[in-house]
Amino acid sequence: MIGVHLRSSASIRGLILVLLFGVLASWRFDPAFAASIAIDVGHYFEKPGVISARGVTEFEYNLRLSRELAASLQKAGHKTLLIGDDGLADNLGRRSPRAAGMDLFISVHHDSVQPRFLSVWEPEGEQLLYSDRFSGYSLFVSRLHAHTGASLRCASAIGAAMRRAGFTPSRYHADPIVGENRPFADEENGVHYFDNLAVLKTAGIPALLFEAGVLVNREEELRMRDPAVRKRIVDAITTAVGVCLQ
Repeated sequence: MIGVHLRSSASIRGLILVLLFGVLASWRFDPAFAASIAIDVGHYFEKPGVISARGVTEFEYNLRLSRELAASLQKAGHKTLLIGDDGLADNLGRRSPRAAGMDLFISVHHDSVQPRFLSVWEPEGEQLLYSDRFSGYSLFVSRLHAHTGASLRCASAIGAAMRRAGFTPSRYHADPIVGENRPFADEENGVHYFDNLAVLKTAGIPALLFEAGVLVNREEELRMRDPAVRKRIVDAITTAVGVCLQ
């Protein structure tokens, strides 16, 4: 009787497994969420942006981070388009229209400070400008197009992911001084309104500008050179994009 019972139990288990595999085979699994993201490399050869505390152009930093971000997004299953990576795209107003039909436009930059805060130092005998007073990332969105809400949602998601990754937003751009005074759109996550940025106000899709760090800050420049730090940045952006666009 015991042997018959064991054989019957084995048959029943086998039948259950066959039925279970049949059910699983009939299910349709949705693929991982995929978006199309345009990555704008801030500045260009003729006007390369801020010169870092060690004499390197912002464009060089922007290009490296943009390429690493594109690779990270592609690895996560997204489609990417690099804009301005040849260093020749001198008409900023024509950049974001190239991303028409995509899901998100991210302009990648590195930050500076107002001239009044700069001092001179001489690394290796060369006079260069620096300011260690300010540091941190910043994000900007424009209210002059139809996608402010979606732009802000993604900017806030990126800011929150950056904070979780250990980065601190800079409050510098909100200071009530000439050349700044950019109101907060999301103070906790370091997002500001900057309505007249050419690459944002001309965008026909959700768009934001990301300042990864302050290059005239001598310590922060070294952090921006660190591959491990940049990986934390691109991982944070990649995670946030996967959330805000769904």
